[in-house]
Amino acid sequence: MTRVVMAVLLVMAQACTPDAGPEDRGDFAVLAQGAEGFAQARPGVPLVFSRDHGAHPAYRIEWWYLTANLQGSDGLEYGAQWTLFRSATRPPGELPPANPWQDPQVYMAHLAITTPDGHVAFQRYARGGVHDGEARAGATAEPFEAWLDDWVLRSTGEHWLPLQLRAAEDGYAIDLQLDSSRPKVLQGEDGFSQKHPDGGGSYYYSQPFLEARGDIKFNGQVVAVQGSAWLDREWSSQFLKADQLGWDWFALHLESGEKLMLFRLRGVPGSNRGDFKHGVLIEPSGAKRQLDPETIGFREISRSTVAGRELPLYWRISLGELGRELEVRALHPDQWMDVDFAYWEGVVTVSGEGPGNRGVGYLEMTGYTPR
Repeated sequence: MTRVVMAVLLVMAQACTPDAGPEDRGDFAVLAQGAEGFAQARPGVPLVFSRDHGAHPAYRIEWWYLTANLQGSDGLEYGAQWTLFRSATRPPGELPPANPWQDPQVYMAHLAITTPDGHVAFQRYARGGVHDGEARAGATAEPFEAWLDDWVLRSTGEHWLPLQLRAAEDGYAIDLQLDSSRPKVLQGEDGFSQKHPDGGGSYYYSQPFLEARGDIKFNGQVVAVQGSAWLDREWSSQFLKADQLGWDWFALHLESGEKLMLFRLRGVPGSNRGDFKHGVLIEPSGAKRQLDPETIGFREISRSTVAGRELPLYWRISLGELGRELEVRALHPDQWMDVDFAYWEGVVTVSGEGPGNRGVGYLEMTGYTPR
């Protein structure tokens, strides 16, 4: 799912839902706000490509989300995350803005790099619309390009793939070439991803089979890297329900060649309905196996204090339907995204008996409040 955090932009930080205060809901109350006037994600609507690579302004929230687990030419492990979020400040169909600074589409981008020594994170904002003859941020379907200033993810050929990602800030940079011969994966029910026991959710597809090559720049040095990347696309108008607090999301590259995506949505304390689990195992061919949520177990082995929050950074995940048990640990505890809407997102390692129980990936955690 994510996957994030999702397009919670400063301009969208309005009042929280009436049944939970900000101190209870954390930084993501905006995702549970009502979305009157916007289109709603629902099952039974087919995704269409290449159209759905681009923006969906009829929906309130949207993101293009890439994570990469990389090995450096120096033999060390690295990670990269780049995300473009789009959020609408008002429903479509109203009067056009008087000037570009009133454009209803607001974009936020995050860049994060994990190195053997630590983790850094950066953010940028921009309005949609044309400013001085150029659009500072946006997304187009064909040719595909998603950008905010010079942070850009774009197609480099005649089709959606291959892609190039370039972003740099304050002496840090990533420059990756991304390609795959495997198909996209429609998550959930043919691209509709349910997020609550009572229904509701998002449109969601992934490309979990990307092979990445390029460079990472940090601390005055440039390291050649290669590895595995995962691209997620989601759009919706109300990502959470009022009785949901946040989520834990796992995107794992297994040594068997399989990909595993898991998430659990956590209900607001005292709620009996907000908890929700989902999991899918994607075979090397691209075929997917949806897992029975009743057979998925998330057990927190230990927590660590990060940014004043007690976060579960060591997990044991049981997949009873598959007869597997995984241990997932953070590469570094402090992979905290210290941005306006803060969350934890970082590189994890996967261990366990058998080739389907070892690998690397990314973990994202939202909605944990300071103690």
